[in-house]
Amino acid sequence: MLKPEIRNNNEAIRRQAVEIVRRLRREGFDAYFVGGCVRDFIRKSVPDDYDIVTSALPEQVMALFPRTVAVGAKFGIVTVIVHGYPYEVATFRSDDVYVDGRRPSSVHFSDSREDVLRRDFTVNGLLMDPETGEIIDYVGGREDVEKRIIRTIGDPDKRFNEDYLRMLRAVRFAANLNYYLDPATGEAIERHSAKITRISAERLQEELNKILTRSGSRRGLELLARTKLLPEILPEVDRLQGVKQPPLFHPEGDVWQHTLLMLDMMPQDREPADKRRLAWGALLHDVGKAVTRTEDEKGIHFYGHVQAGEEIASGIMQRLKFSRLDREVVTDLIRCHMLFMNVQKMRKGRLKRFLRMPHFNLHLELHRLDCLASHSMLDNYEFCKDQLQLLAEADLHPPRLLTGDDLIALGYPPGKLMGEILCALENTQLEGRIATREEAEKFVHDQWSKKVASE
Repeated sequence: MLKPEIRNNNEAIRRQAVEIVRRLRREGFDAYFVGGCVRDFIRKSVPDDYDIVTSALPEQVMALFPRTVAVGAKFGIVTVIVHGYPYEVATFRSDDVYVDGRRPSSVHFSDSREDVLRRDFTVNGLLMDPETGEIIDYVGGREDVEKRIIRTIGDPDKRFNEDYLRMLRAVRFAANLNYYLDPATGEAIERHSAKITRISAERLQEELNKILTRSGSRRGLELLARTKLLPEILPEVDRLQGVKQPPLFHPEGDVWQHTLLMLDMMPQDREPADKRRLAWGALLHDVGKAVTRTEDEKGIHFYGHVQAGEEIASGIMQRLKFSRLDREVVTDLIRCHMLFMNVQKMRKGRLKRFLRMPHFNLHLELHRLDCLASHSMLDNYEFCKDQLQLLAEADLHPPRLLTGDDLIALGYPPGKLMGEILCALENTQLEGRIATREEAEKFVHDQWSKKVASE
């Protein structure tokens, strides 16, 4: 666990990274910052983390620092932990031939120039002396940062055949950084797009999460479609293009445009798990429309699209190895997203059950995005917000007036009937029709005593 003074303290994190470089240099090794943190310095953006490259071998790095983890020592990578914060320290290396479209068959420790030349994109191939601020650029990366271009280092076909995931990473960097794909790089992704399915589901999920939950998610989805990666990874989403909707409720256009607009408005101020689940809920909430669309003289219909969407979304998330909880939350978002149209007509008990659903904050936010990306009417959204302000916790979760043991004492046997009684009791209590134990007992007696006596 990170110490309080380190967590959320970028300056302290940077100072520690600089000290790692100094320590390596004091022992006679070369050492630099590398990759994204250098790119962010040039962009005048605060880096999320700091990667370090050095001429020191993994065992030498591990001997210099008291807390290390050999996460990839055979590939020259050691994690150095300072005050609970991890820093990746990698030995200069060059890679042997890639045999599986993922990692090299072996590596050779080399120098800084060779290390940079085997990396993915020019904007990630910059070195920096953290003590002087000097940038070392062997690949034209600084110019590409200034021009906002994602370009492979060297031949894009070779780079992508080394690691197919780099195609998805190129899209992610372009989307998250608001950069452009170099034409040759984009064309190479199209040529090799079918190979992306050879990457493990876990790695695909990780990159897709970064595309969908960080800034530029709409552009990320558009780039996935343009580079032909989307039909390979998420064909169910790709099929939303051209699925027309009733213009009265969807003046924005087809289901694809509606989905893009929702992603474009995604809030950034949520916890990572909530952002992930909301993003996938937005992406997949109407995924069932592609397979349920019908049209007749009365217009366009999507009968059963919610149920179809649940099944499709569950299949996608299982395929991408999401956790069971993530899958359940997202399918619940899909299942309930059409219920908001009825909230102002719900009986008190039904409304309270609706408002107290697990993760209701995500349901409400998905509804808001759904409205803003279509007809822009937020009356049901505002109604729910008002109700949540008016209702206390005890209104939504009142203490039970009778328990199962109480019902047994009153002569009602355990089993299915008891569950039915408890459910009816709670609903009547939520409706405000009973409020005391005596009223609850009378309600049960009036409704079920004859039934029990006749059995």
